[in-house]
Amino acid sequence: MATKAHLEFERDMVEVQDQIDKLLDVARKKGIDVSSELSALRNKLATLREEVYQNLSPIEQVQVARHPQRPYTLDYLERVFDDFLELHGDRAYRDDAAIVGGWARLDGDPVMVIGHQKGRDMKENLLRNFGMPHPEGYRKALRLMRMAEKFGRPVITLIDTPGAYPGIGAEKRGQAQAIALNLREMARLRVPSISVVVGEGGSGGALALGVTDRILILEHAIYSVISPEGCAAILWRSADHRDKAAAALKLTSTNLLGLGVVDEVVPEPPGGAHADWDATAEALKSALLTHLGQLRKMDSDERRRLRWAKYGEMGAWSEPE
Repeated sequence: MATKAHLEFERDMVEVQDQIDKLLDVARKKGIDVSSELSALRNKLATLREEVYQNLSPIEQVQVARHPQRPYTLDYLERVFDDFLELHGDRAYRDDAAIVGGWARLDGDPVMVIGHQKGRDMKENLLRNFGMPHPEGYRKALRLMRMAEKFGRPVITLIDTPGAYPGIGAEKRGQAQAIALNLREMARLRVPSISVVVGEGGSGGALALGVTDRILILEHAIYSVISPEGCAAILWRSADHRDKAAAALKLTSTNLLGLGVVDEVVPEPPGGAHADWDATAEALKSALLTHLGQLRKMDSDERRRLRWAKYGEMGAWSEPE
């Protein structure tokens, strides 16, 4: 795991954790019993985590979703799935490292897993383009989805991106067209499909992997048409108003569940997913198995009908008479 990092509102928790680490170090070096002191500090830390993470503001939720120590797609592939076989390239231009995907087994059953991948350091982030795919990344994802359909296997996508890469080269190679094609083809898939927002769900770059039968979201992940900074720059002409924008965008898991955008919020351990990768992966695996079991009981026509109805209802609104 990467070098420890913490957010501003986690400062009190970090201080208590430092006390625990120092106490353990003293106990190891001097061979003394510190169990009672440790118990008190650990209880204090657990209480702090619960209090802080139950009262996060929308912009603090954004910070947690972007935490550099949150598990990424490859981390979930290691913990939730077995026998992952990565497949590369879009068969047209190149292999985009911001999208990873391939065959894997979920509780013994073969599935196609596709997800955004960020880097842990500058070198890897340059390779992965900070999790922002080019059009060839989305074309690779679509190629893998079509392969899954050919073999009758479910598609699972893990969403974690600030958005699709907006560079000139990406636009020249058809970024908008690549995203639009994914939206259309995912809506047509005849195999079960589940998407999970595990970190940032940014704009069309996220939606290009998100038109699925079921949409899940981790408790402290976010899903939005635009970043709070981008929204603030447009509405208030300054990114300094990102707190206000984050609240207005309704991008937290609780907001999204209430609006009917997502189907389930997957709980994270106290302190967020970055505090315990294994517990987060266990909760995610349980949710995936539950929803996949339900979807497999339906025939393909019923799944597609319900999928189309789901997205049709998201844009429905009415005016009071």
